[in-house]
Amino acid sequence: MPATESKKEPAKRPHKQVVDAKLLELLVCPVTHKPLRYDRKRQELISETAGLAFPIRDGIPIMLEDEARIIEDR
Repeated sequence: MPATESKKEPAKRPHKQVVDAKLLELLVCPVTHKPLRYDRKRQELISETAGLAFPIRDGIPIMLEDEARIIEDR
């Protein structure tokens, strides 16, 4: 391939990270210590009791209260 041509990069497709089911069973809300509900669409772990949604980034749950989104529609 001539130096002036560049390789085409594959189109980046947005994809949802899959969180391990066993991990989800073990995790609890760091505030209430109650079970969490996995929201696959939003990639969040929901604590209904605390009214918080903990983000999942690159397949890793971020279980910090400061990083959680407050759920307004409760």
